[in-house]
Amino acid sequence: MKTLVTICRIVVGLLFIFSGLVKANDPLGLAYKMEEFFEIWNNGLAGSSFFLKNALTGLFSFLHDHSLFLSVVMIAFEIIAGAALLLGWRMKLFSWLLLLLIVFFTFLTAYAFLAKNADGSPKFTNCGCFGDCLPITPLTSFLKDVALTILIVFLFVKRRWIRPVLSYRANTRIMLLVTIVSFAIQWYTLSYLPVFDCLPYKKGNNIPEQMKKPANAVPDSTVITFVYSKQGRQLEFTSDRFPADFDSTYQFVSRYDKVVRKGKNNVPPISGFILRGATDQDSAGIVLAQPYAILLYCEDFSVPVSKWKDKFAALYTAAREKGIPVYAITRQREQAIAHFAGTPLAGIPVFTSDNTAIRTAARTNPCVYLLKEGTILGKWSHHGLSKATRQVRTLVVPQPVLPPVIPADSIPAPLENNKIK
Repeated sequence: MKTLVTICRIVVGLLFIFSGLVKANDPLGLAYKMEEFFEIWNNGLAGSSFFLKNALTGLFSFLHDHSLFLSVVMIAFEIIAGAALLLGWRMKLFSWLLLLLIVFFTFLTAYAFLAKNADGSPKFTNCGCFGDCLPITPLTSFLKDVALTILIVFLFVKRRWIRPVLSYRANTRIMLLVTIVSFAIQWYTLSYLPVFDCLPYKKGNNIPEQMKKPANAVPDSTVITFVYSKQGRQLEFTSDRFPADFDSTYQFVSRYDKVVRKGKNNVPPISGFILRGATDQDSAGIVLAQPYAILLYCEDFSVPVSKWKDKFAALYTAAREKGIPVYAITRQREQAIAHFAGTPLAGIPVFTSDNTAIRTAARTNPCVYLLKEGTILGKWSHHGLSKATRQVRTLVVPQPVLPPVIPADSIPAPLENNKIK
């Protein structure tokens, strides 16, 4: 029995540590996934008459606004709980905490697996349990949590068999170090971008190529569906299944393409890369076609421009010296123009883009990209702008080829009296 407990303890402990470390690489990604859950739950409550509707809506709104804090704490706790289980440290406390945590995780993954859209398609394609580096389906994640629940319940019942591996003082010191490391990793990735970039906007990727559907994409199968009204009722049918009594009493309402079978792999890695300026025209193609370009992503201005404008101004100056255009991308164009006014950034063209696209591209706020004909040469948070400036200064930017200038005195004078006789 003791051997079985030890094996279960090692498996569960290592899995929790691994899961926490993978998510610690991108805590902002988990925060966005949490926001998605809270938004869906609040939307579901909006049309219900549940007696706790207002209380739950307020709770989910509060949690939504503090999702990053929850993400950081949850990730750190996964790592800490896994280490405590391996060391056998304070098992009376951590056996309860692990049990509560796995019950919560199992509920979330069960919901992610069972939740469906109105057309029957799943609401979630990735539960975020292992971040974007190891995407797994909601079903796989749910089954994983069910297995973990069984193991943790077994460890909870047999927790008296778990003894500390080292002395109390040694275990405490190790746990203190684990706690510091679990938060330090997340501070670094939130400040300087993820160490392992697993998003489609990673360094070396070509954005136009990532905007194409995969070669093995299978499109959705659709059928034209008509909507008619008769005697106050709306009826839907396809062109090959018109009602037998179809006549002038049927009033046409609309028609649409109904998805009868979902395709596979038919979503490009990058979608929503649309840049709009003062007009509604998409300028993404122009930006991506530049020999070199610098993109400044600012989702919002929660980090004041005053904290990073001087370093970015140096980058802006280096780019202008090389003839490299610089563009700002935000979801708050008017605010951006107002914040840039009176600073060296005032002349930067500002584009708006979809909030989801900005969040996918920029895991820090702000975030800077260096592109070469749409290929990502580098990306930095505002803490790394000095590195970006140094890289720009080393670039050899081709200058436009102009026609040769011919001296005026070398051009022969026009011939006179050259008529053919």
